[in-house]
Amino acid sequence: MHAPTNTFPQRVNVALHDKRLQAALNHASGGFVAKRAAQVAALPEYEALRERAREVKEHVLANLDGYLERYEAEVTRRGGHVHWASTAEEAREIILGICKRVGAKTVTKGKSMVSEEIGLNDALEAAGHKVVETDLGEYIIQLAHEPPSHIIVPAVHKTRAQVADLFDTAHRPLGYTKHLTEVSEMVNEARQVLRRHYFEADVGITGGNFLVAETGSSIIVTNEGNGDLTQTLARVHIVTSGIERVVPTLDDASTFLRLLARSATGQETETYTTVSTGPRREGDHDGPQEYHVVLVDNGRSKMLGGPFREMLRCIRCGACLNHCPVYTAVGGHAYGWVYPGPMGSVLTPLINGIEKAYDLPNACTLNGRCQTVCPVKIPLPGLLREIRRQQFEGGLTHWPVKLALQSWAWVAKRAPLYHALMGIGIPLMHRLGRRRGALSWLPLAAGWTHTRDLPAPQGQTFQQAWKQRKGVRS
Repeated sequence: MHAPTNTFPQRVNVALHDKRLQAALNHASGGFVAKRAAQVAALPEYEALRERAREVKEHVLANLDGYLERYEAEVTRRGGHVHWASTAEEAREIILGICKRVGAKTVTKGKSMVSEEIGLNDALEAAGHKVVETDLGEYIIQLAHEPPSHIIVPAVHKTRAQVADLFDTAHRPLGYTKHLTEVSEMVNEARQVLRRHYFEADVGITGGNFLVAETGSSIIVTNEGNGDLTQTLARVHIVTSGIERVVPTLDDASTFLRLLARSATGQETETYTTVSTGPRREGDHDGPQEYHVVLVDNGRSKMLGGPFREMLRCIRCGACLNHCPVYTAVGGHAYGWVYPGPMGSVLTPLINGIEKAYDLPNACTLNGRCQTVCPVKIPLPGLLREIRRQQFEGGLTHWPVKLALQSWAWVAKRAPLYHALMGIGIPLMHRLGRRRGALSWLPLAAGWTHTRDLPAPQGQTFQQAWKQRKGVRS
């Protein structure tokens, strides 16, 4: 999927004035936050699990080549095939080659962010294959001809009425004539429509939440069971995954599974956790005849050896999106690519080039909520600051921003001048916002205050308050 041609500020402006989008985001965002908080509070060992997960990921990244080789050996030993793709183009060619060799007409797909990353659907359809997304959210946005707006709930930006209209258009030619209004009715109708595709599919493609080096297994988690049907009923199963998703053992995978659902949707566990190890064996009642794993690099090796290595710990739970004030205000499409929110503001510049995604890291408020809720403790604000630093040193920073930063740095390095200016500005802002306790407009910051108020500061600077308190105590 190619990034849209309009700019990030333009997409943000559209999102902020889209009433249906704002209604959908408001309906969804609070539920994720509250459910996650309840699950975390109910698990005393949650912080210990986070630390253990961080340690396992760091160990794997330090020994990634060894674990990938072990994983490949185990997959091969069990009758599967591992393919290595350095780029998105190579990954597409590998998958297209498999589909062509087996004469695939229909390809079913479970939710896979890597397949979105490499633009797989467009390539398959251009080659003449019928592609059917089986995850309900992905199916909805496929009908709408849109990319996902969230990595866990792809159609979070759609209202119930919009989904009903999409089903009317797509399903009426199939004999479904009733206009649906209830979610349960829509789910049931989608289930009926999708069922026949599972049986006619020649190839089933899924993601891989975790790849287990110990056993050569791939693990997927779903709430609908579509992943199981996708990978067991088709003649050929293809797993698409980033090279960083490998874990040493099944025990290690269980650590991440205890964190994933709680962080993503606020569930204690997913409805379905499916472990696949190779193709159908003699005596098996179902399963694919062929089992392929396409391991995608696409810039990950470069991250591994640089200051952004910690980003490779990401397990794609979406918690950072759910808690981000920017994402929850504008939705995923404003980010312009498949990875939105804080994690996308890091990944998109790293994969596509920091010069092509200048605005994303600069849109962040650096409030730190993303780091606080990340189950593997990725320091997202620090990584965003590092991208900003590289943009600044690379001459990519827009000149008004660069001038403002240089002016601020010049003042901040001169303590007497800084304290004098703050001694004037802070009391003034306090007086201006005293009645409401907030400022609805600031010079040179109209974009910030257009959609939010800035809390008014107290009447003194920190230094003034500290000196006063020290004087009272003495």
